[in-house]
Amino acid sequence: MTEENYNPAIARRFRGFLPVVVDVETAGFNADTDALLEIAAVAVRMDDAGRLFPGKTVAAHVEPFPGARLNPEALKFNGIDPFNPLRLAVTEQDALRQISTPVRHAMKASGCKRAILVGHNAFFDLSFINAAIRRTRYKRSPFHPFSTFDTVSLAGLAYGQTVLARAARAAGIPWNEGDAHSAIYDCEKTAQLFCCIVNQWQDQAPDLPWMAVQG
Repeated sequence: MTEENYNPAIARRFRGFLPVVVDVETAGFNADTDALLEIAAVAVRMDDAGRLFPGKTVAAHVEPFPGARLNPEALKFNGIDPFNPLRLAVTEQDALRQISTPVRHAMKASGCKRAILVGHNAFFDLSFINAAIRRTRYKRSPFHPFSTFDTVSLAGLAYGQTVLARAARAAGIPWNEGDAHSAIYDCEKTAQLFCCIVNQWQDQAPDLPWMAVQG
């Protein structure tokens, strides 16, 4: 994520927020007790025509925090072995740093004041990010603490689908079920879905107020 790759018009499009798509894989549903195992993030970019497209993916495998609960059913679902040394997992604090640093660079390059998390069931991803921030007392999170863009709602409106795989297929985005349920894959597909929906809306409403201040 380098400064020359970001169009500052995206700051006007989202009221100073930079959309950053995030997906997490976890060992359960409770952010306060269950382990955070993977994080992936994609900062959204804008071309000269005002159309959105996904930027570079950043990701980290995460060590379970001390005392974290590891729900066997959740691990069976996502196929993660938390203690496999080939994961090259890092602490929650290091994972937050690995994700947040390039996001802050993208914010600066695009003229945005804050990142806003985009997710499929975004409250879930943000709850685990916020829980890790609390546990590690991490001070430099770029994300708004509670505001999000949720592709479940957007896809329900645009395509009548709320499941990520079905929404992606409805949008014409290829989907491989064998690759799903990894943070990187789901994050990249969610980023494509978000960009597709926003771009389709713009195609239908080309005279959006924010377009008038470009130049």
